[in-house]
Amino acid sequence: MAALRDPSRGCPWDQQQDFSTIAPHTIEEAYEVADAIARGDLDDLQDELGDLLFQVVYHARMAEEAGRFDFAAVARTIADKMVRRHPHVFGGSAFRSVEAHSAAWEAQKHAERSMRAETGTLAGIPAALPALTRAAKLTSRAARVGFDWPDVESVLRKLDEEVAELRAELPEAKDERLVDEVGDLLFVLANLARKLGLDPEACLRHANLKFYDRFGSMEQAAASAGNVLSEMSLEEMEEIWQKIKRSL
Repeated sequence: MAALRDPSRGCPWDQQQDFSTIAPHTIEEAYEVADAIARGDLDDLQDELGDLLFQVVYHARMAEEAGRFDFAAVARTIADKMVRRHPHVFGGSAFRSVEAHSAAWEAQKHAERSMRAETGTLAGIPAALPALTRAAKLTSRAARVGFDWPDVESVLRKLDEEVAELRAELPEAKDERLVDEVGDLLFVLANLARKLGLDPEACLRHANLKFYDRFGSMEQAAASAGNVLSEMSLEEMEEIWQKIKRSL
């Protein structure tokens, strides 16, 4: 990485990068790791973990150039954090249950946030998280102080309420109101997943993959019959779609 960033002999592209330009690549590599895991491809996972590690090295090198920290400091920081958060492994504490460990873990995280002057129940939840994930994390944190729907049925009732509010806005169709109402609807859906013990991002990834596979099969079926989707009616495409749904 030092060679790539070298001002005189390095790569022109790498020389020009900074934290903000590399951050999107870091996020992309994390998703590619998750994708390899979802596909059960351990060979690809090895490759993707290397790509993700390279992103950490990249950021650490830029910080070292700025005189702030280096890769070794990053490694020490996470090692020290894991020791603090696992006193039952590295210290004298002992937990009798997963729940007790989780409570102690959250207490330690709260102490760390306090040291960083991050106050409030929702402090420390990154704004850059995927929106569905952040919605679930925000309300999961709020639930710890009792601010939560009591059960799944109450979330479903709220979902019905938000759908009705969206329908009411449709005749006038003002963008700012539609953004607000669709956002509310997605927020409730994220919390429905949370209440069911599901990851909303994983749910949507699964739906995306299912659509991708079915749409591809629909294109292939149409081509096998000598047709092109863009030249077919919606009714004709729907007929193929339903056949594919029944077969998959």
